[in-house]
Amino acid sequence: MANHHPQTPNRRVFLKSSSAAVAGTSLLAGLSAVSAAHVSYDETIKIGLIGCGGRGRGAADQAMNTEGPTKLVAVADAFEDNLQSAVDGLVRQHKDKVDVPKERQFVGFDAYKKVLETDVDLVILATPPGFRPLHFEAAINANKHVFMEKPVAVDAAGVRKVLETTRLAKEKGRAVAVGLQRHHEPIYIETIKRLQDGEIGRIVATRAYWNGAGVWVRPRKEGQTEMEYQMRNWYYFNWLCGDHITEQHIHNLDVINWLMGSYPVSAQGQGGRQVRVGKEFGEIYDHHFVEFTYDNGGDRSVMLSQCRHIENCWSEVNEFAHCSDGWCDLGNGRIFDSKGNLKWEYPRVGADGKRIGNLHDGWQQEHHDLFADIRAGRIPNEGEYGAKSSMTSVLGRMATYSGKEISWNDAINSQLVISPVEKYTSFNDTPPVVPREDMTYDIAVPGVTKVL
Repeated sequence: MANHHPQTPNRRVFLKSSSAAVAGTSLLAGLSAVSAAHVSYDETIKIGLIGCGGRGRGAADQAMNTEGPTKLVAVADAFEDNLQSAVDGLVRQHKDKVDVPKERQFVGFDAYKKVLETDVDLVILATPPGFRPLHFEAAINANKHVFMEKPVAVDAAGVRKVLETTRLAKEKGRAVAVGLQRHHEPIYIETIKRLQDGEIGRIVATRAYWNGAGVWVRPRKEGQTEMEYQMRNWYYFNWLCGDHITEQHIHNLDVINWLMGSYPVSAQGQGGRQVRVGKEFGEIYDHHFVEFTYDNGGDRSVMLSQCRHIENCWSEVNEFAHCSDGWCDLGNGRIFDSKGNLKWEYPRVGADGKRIGNLHDGWQQEHHDLFADIRAGRIPNEGEYGAKSSMTSVLGRMATYSGKEISWNDAINSQLVISPVEKYTSFNDTPPVVPREDMTYDIAVPGVTKVL
């Protein structure tokens, strides 16, 4: 699957290694050395940020924390206040690395195009996920390296577009990183390798959880158009978010896909809105339970998947594997034998003898790895597993919304488009879902709702 990078103890030495031949290949003909491959440690990587919310600002901060010179030179967001807040915050964090005068601050639905017209080398895509396939395609067509947040799509049509653009990125020699940061955490890398090497036998079943209390709500304001309201509250509308099984739980589903070395062949499940039922919660469910089936050469196993947004309930964000000779707590890096005895634990103490404070710093490490690869002339591409793990979450949503068993093949070939973002140009446009007279929204009904 992915090419995983363990943490590098001497990153400066690593960055100085070069692969100048990459920049000279016919594949990259016509591109400058800066655009093709950053083979010099001293060469500044120019960054463009598209999507200035909390995750976009965080990703830009992490990008500028990497070794070697970087500079944020262009920013874009649909909302002026989001953009200004991000710029102000990033200037405070990285005063000498932020150069975004007003002429390179772009606002509106087409703002992403204006960033791509600048001389940025790498773009961070962190808008609501429904826009990701459109922005990713435009970025690769503009010959930019890409870091894009997960999920990379919210429907099968978007997944297919991302897979197609991923292939194009490889042809163009463009780096593609996806914000599924567990792939860059040594605790996951080592734990999964041990399980794949058979340390406790054959994988029989897995479990994955993202159970918590939920996220923010932004109240409707007088004078807002429906499009602006939904864009401000993107988490609660499937054309923008894909439901929390897609926006959050994708992390856990992706870990199990990585562990299994494959993707589920089918899913069936159930879900609904039991507690979070107000009109402010749009159209998404507050709980999903899905049974995913994997079939690795006839060796079938199931993943039991839970995600929930309900307060005062059991909270858990983690993954577990049950094998023929024991079981594993993946997120905590612990492997047990069949009697429950601890067999192996990821080290909690570093080589310096000091206790490791944070075993889960993948958000920063994924940027260290991406920028180090680009500087060394390597071209990582995480687009395929990013797209297929996004599809896994969409498959799960299809199962819970419909109450049916859905096959992977039927799901990924679905022609149902829930996120037609290409058609929208302003806040005066009508979004694909609109409220009823009482300002509530239609909710999926299992046994009735069509998902294919």
